[in-house]
Amino acid sequence: MRRLWLIIPLLLLCAAAPGPGTTSDNDPGTGPGPGIGAVTKLPVPRFVSLRSDQVNFRAGPGFQYPVTWVYQRTGLPVEVIGEFDVWRQVRAPDGGTGWVHEATLRPRRGFYITAPQVVLHTGPNAGAGVAAYLDQGVSGDLLRCDPHAAFCKVGIDHRTGYLARGDFWGAFPDETVLP
Repeated sequence: MRRLWLIIPLLLLCAAAPGPGTTSDNDPGTGPGPGIGAVTKLPVPRFVSLRSDQVNFRAGPGFQYPVTWVYQRTGLPVEVIGEFDVWRQVRAPDGGTGWVHEATLRPRRGFYITAPQVVLHTGPNAGAGVAAYLDQGVSGDLLRCDPHAAFCKVGIDHRTGYLARGDFWGAFPDETVLP
């Protein structure tokens, strides 16, 4: 009878596992989905950016896991899709995923141009003047996105302007991004 008593609490703990899109300190979670991160209590998924020009993407959440890719681009936006202790599972604009240490990320938002070439407008509409033409792969700071707005304010090389939401990666549809 004593053994049964020890098994019941373990079964109750297993039944209280986090739901889809959330992770606990004991479950690294591998897929994106709407939820709250068990470690940070921040939304998962969410966008952040790389803090330095050399960030190791690892196969798992720990220094013991091999480095699968090294991203060399400060400010590159990445999507946090999982959490485990001080590790964040992220997705890069090219679709690659890996685990990075939280110290290599910053909350500042960024953008990454996905179309072959886009217009950086002087105002928040397609009829506004042209501030610059940006090629695929260009990245910068995402400064503001109003909910349901078709254009977001961005900054790149001491210049600000507006990009159509569909031309870049780094914000969810209809998401509000404030400075």
